Amino acid sequence: MNAINNDRLILIARLALAVIFIMGGYGKVTGFEGSVKYTSSSIYLAGFPTILFQAMVVAAIAIELGGGILVAVGWQTRWAALAIALFSVLAALLYHPYWAIAADAGQRLQSIMFWKNIAMAGGFLLLYVTGPGALSVEGKKA
Repeated sequence: MNAINNDRLILIARLALAVIFIMGGYGKVTGFEGSVKYTSSSIYLAGFPTILFQAMVVAAIAIELGGGILVAVGWQTRWAALAIALFSVLAALLYHPYWAIAADAGQRLQSIMFWKNIAMAGGFLLLYVTGPGALSVEGKKA
């Protein structure tokens, strides 16, 4: 494939990766209290004060919405992609612990969600390596 087609594919990949995080971050902004409640549901964080979960949601908004927009437009792409990759792995570990759930209590769904997060982290790590492509604010080739 030629460089022009590669840059178009990198743009499509950036947008495909970014959209779910932009939507998720926006949803956290518009549903802040519900997001805090969900964030407090991690079996590993039981008993922590509400302010921790509020701070976690604010951080998630910054990473998802802010990082998603940065990836979509292609500015500071590598750092945004790395932050989202780490966020995705942490979210998988904290909120989709399928290994700790009984089979009849949604283990399969949590397994799918866990591995979806890991797969997205892989996509963002690949974007970290390749960079944003020429069709970006940065305008850099890999």
